Amino acid sequence: MAELRVPKLNNNDTEYLVVEWLAPDGAEVGEEDPVVVVETSKAAEELPAGASGALRHVVGAGAWCRPDEVIATIGAPAEAVVPREHTHEGAEPLVTAPAQALIDELGLTPEQVRGLGVAVVRRADVERLATAHPPAGIELSRGQRAVARTVALSHRTVPAAYLAVRMDLGPALDYARARTKEIRRPVGLAEIFVQAVAGLHARFPLFFATPGDTHATMSDKPDIGVTLDLGNGLYVPVIHDAAARTLKEIAATLMRHRLAATSGEFKEADLTGANFVVTLHTEGGVVLAIPLVFPGTACALAVTSPGDGTPADIGLAYDHRLINGRDAALFMSALKESVEELR
Repeated sequence: MAELRVPKLNNNDTEYLVVEWLAPDGAEVGEEDPVVVVETSKAAEELPAGASGALRHVVGAGAWCRPDEVIATIGAPAEAVVPREHTHEGAEPLVTAPAQALIDELGLTPEQVRGLGVAVVRRADVERLATAHPPAGIELSRGQRAVARTVALSHRTVPAAYLAVRMDLGPALDYARARTKEIRRPVGLAEIFVQAVAGLHARFPLFFATPGDTHATMSDKPDIGVTLDLGNGLYVPVIHDAAARTLKEIAATLMRHRLAATSGEFKEADLTGANFVVTLHTEGGVVLAIPLVFPGTACALAVTSPGDGTPADIGLAYDHRLINGRDAALFMSALKESVEELR
């Protein structure tokens, strides 16, 4: 007869809870079959039978057991034993780690959880509760959920700072109109700033680096992501190796990205690899925007439309681990000079 003993699952735990038996008492089980769920202080673990034969419960669901304690036997049907009952009377329902994670995610109250009426709350119980009591409000789209995850990750991992510089965009807008006629491609602030930012890569390589815990990975070329939201969700397609591209090539690529944004039909390569992001806020009279720094990049530039006249406040959000305020000011001063000198 084989014995199913509880392994040491967590070095800090002295006992575990038998949440439930996955195979009933007396069932024929295989060696690899999961037969019981055990709760540690961190997670719920499924334990395999470890031998083939008839499973006999030594303890019941809800029992507490110590590491190396026998909780079942596997052998012939005649080797039956009577399960030992261990219960936590009068206690709050015990919630498994996966169940608690889902409770926190859904914002369920303790009263709702107690209303389940079970001694041990598993994830399946919480899913049943959520189905019976759906949260009020609207369901976020897949794109909105992706944006929410990116925003949360950025706020959690990137110590960002912000600096804005007022620029006279009059010369740049005149230049854009002239170049639009010349190259027969639409040229606007997006194209102007992508080219201007890319032109600063050699002087400010750290602004295009990928931050790590102990080091930064430098990039040998500027890959500029540009935010596009045309009503079907936010996308950040990339102008790869933007410094090596002409303004006409940048305009053509951005037009292709805008068309893809209307349908969401991007190629994977279009949306990956950005090491600097230009965020566009050129509609609705926006005069100031503070973008988030996308995880994996060091900077995000906010481009706004000129307000009354041609001045506009162009801002840079930057990862303060890599870039200090003085360097950010030097970068923005160089960008201002580059844009205002366009003729």
